[in-house]
Amino acid sequence: MRTIDWADGTVRIIDQTRLPAELVGIDVGEVDELVVHIRSLAVRGAPALGVAGALGMALAAYRSAESGGDLDADLAVAADKLSQARPTAVNLSWGVEQLRAARAAGAGAEQLLAAALAIRDADIEINQALSDRGAQLLAGSRRVLTHCNAGALACVEFGTALGVIERLHAAAPLEMVYVCETRPLLQGSRLTAWELGQRGIPHRIIADSAAAGLMLGGQVQAVVVGADRIAANGDVANKVGTVSHALAASYAGLPFVVAAPESTIDPGTESGAEISIELRDAEEVLALAGRRVAAPGSSGWNPAFDVTPAALVTAIVTERRTIDGRACELRPEVVLAGDAGLATAG
Repeated sequence: MRTIDWADGTVRIIDQTRLPAELVGIDVGEVDELVVHIRSLAVRGAPALGVAGALGMALAAYRSAESGGDLDADLAVAADKLSQARPTAVNLSWGVEQLRAARAAGAGAEQLLAAALAIRDADIEINQALSDRGAQLLAGSRRVLTHCNAGALACVEFGTALGVIERLHAAAPLEMVYVCETRPLLQGSRLTAWELGQRGIPHRIIADSAAAGLMLGGQVQAVVVGADRIAANGDVANKVGTVSHALAASYAGLPFVVAAPESTIDPGTESGAEISIELRDAEEVLALAGRRVAAPGSSGWNPAFDVTPAALVTAIVTERRTIDGRACELRPEVVLAGDAGLATAG
């Protein structure tokens, strides 16, 4: 089952809020409903959100044609709602803009759906290509750490950072994947661990705060994560907690690799300082599994993402190139050989 797909006039998603207890699909028939599921993280992950943006626009066009509405007006409303649903993840607005460009070129409802489905299908090939590149770069690493979920659940059918890990394991069985639990919503322990278990890859769930000690203790050979937005200077926005792992990896002399499609690169954002960080409900950090654990009277602060400076990024791998994050201006000519490999510790 794909994370996100088109099914008979609806957008079909896996409800990720119900994993790992149950695998449930939802058919979404209206753009407003899709926005609710995006905000609730029923569908999440940068590549999947890019497809959601495109399919959401196709859904708006489908409903507009069905009701005899004003296609351009309906698409404008849908574009605004979808783009604002998760402000940090650039892929969501990227998917929306791809469909707006198709409409500007004269596409009708059927052509818009075809364009969205092409984006869906391309996601699979793109992530397989960047996973191959990342695995080649980290060849020899047998103990890997990852944060949040950048697997198939964050994409259509094949992951980014977890795709790299899968490719590494296929080449030579991994000794261990350390999965940060990813507080407060536990995407690591709920989703990444579930995916690794489905694929028979050995893994251990750790508290986010345990990662630095493992790196300094020589139990980790490489760190690989996804991204929600990459600025033009190479700064990387990813799930909150990522920058802590990058700092520890830098101090320990370990490769810190970001795996993301080209669509996650935002040349219009000069640096991480310009990235809008989504603030979520403070109750998420005051409770665990729906039960409040914080002391009475306590307040919370809940940024969904943080920004890792390019200087801490060993490499960014996309489907097209490998970029040196430490000397980075994201221009096509700044490319490293994808098969050069990286030295790994331990």
